Amino acid sequence: MPETWTGAVPPESAGRRLDVFLAEHCPALSRSQAKRLIEAGEVTVEGRPGRPRTVLRAGWTVSVSIPAPQPTDLAAEDLPLHIIHEDADLLVIDKPAGMLTHPGGGQYRGTLVNALLAHCTDLSGIGGEVRPGIVHRLDRDTTGLLVVAKHDRAHRHLADQLRARTAHREYLAIVYGEPEWEEITVDAPVGRSPQRRTEMAVTATGRAARTHLACRERFGLAALLAARLESGRTHQVRVHCHHIGHPLMGDPAYGRKRARQFGPLPPAVAEALAGLPGQALHAYRLEFTHPADELPRCFEVPPPAAFRALLEALRVSSGGP
Repeated sequence: MPETWTGAVPPESAGRRLDVFLAEHCPALSRSQAKRLIEAGEVTVEGRPGRPRTVLRAGWTVSVSIPAPQPTDLAAEDLPLHIIHEDADLLVIDKPAGMLTHPGGGQYRGTLVNALLAHCTDLSGIGGEVRPGIVHRLDRDTTGLLVVAKHDRAHRHLADQLRARTAHREYLAIVYGEPEWEEITVDAPVGRSPQRRTEMAVTATGRAARTHLACRERFGLAALLAARLESGRTHQVRVHCHHIGHPLMGDPAYGRKRARQFGPLPPAVAEALAGLPGQALHAYRLEFTHPADELPRCFEVPPPAAFRALLEALRVSSGGP
């Protein structure tokens, strides 16, 4: 059966577009999904059909009818899954490099979703037929922790935490150059790059994005950073690090050109970097409140071997331990 979501526009959302407001406040919808429902006449503003570009006023009532999820015809594949935790409500997965979180861009096999369909018969349907269970995602070559919902109630609960910033995701990143700071907050909107539509960029028309960075180790030509997200924009850590002049090592989209300014790498570091399957970014820590008992959960996983090998090569080259 379809579901109905209704919400009042808070003062801080006055002036927002309707599709943006729904993506930010309705846990079940992405911006593209919201736009499709608006165009299908499933969204009303003050009782009248809305448009994606409708500008909202504080106090207005927005209602959306969310169709029941359609059965998926995605193939279940018996792929290796590194399951950190599993119970009746959710799974916590350590995703490897090279695996898409969900199908897209013409790839419908070999993703985490395909592997999950073989492992579970009970995944939430809120994400749509190509993203069953997926509450948040990691880039193809970003490794580490993500949580998967087994049913819609768990999905909403977890999505609400991400939206309210009460769930926390922390990353380790190896970047070019030594920062002059110990800690910094990058508060810069992230949106589609006007030059390269497959990439993201800091742009005035982007969505609000904030990343807290702390320098953990320094290696002269590089540094190990810890990154904590407040928002969850596509490529956020990668874009923000590039924006402040410290691109991620191994990043094919945002690191290659900027890396040239830091000069040649020592042979051992270059060799270790060549063994990295993508950007040096690992989601090592995940905290959230469990939807069943409302108690906090915290999970951590160390970086994969290639990441650790690059760290070790940098430590040796800098004369560290």
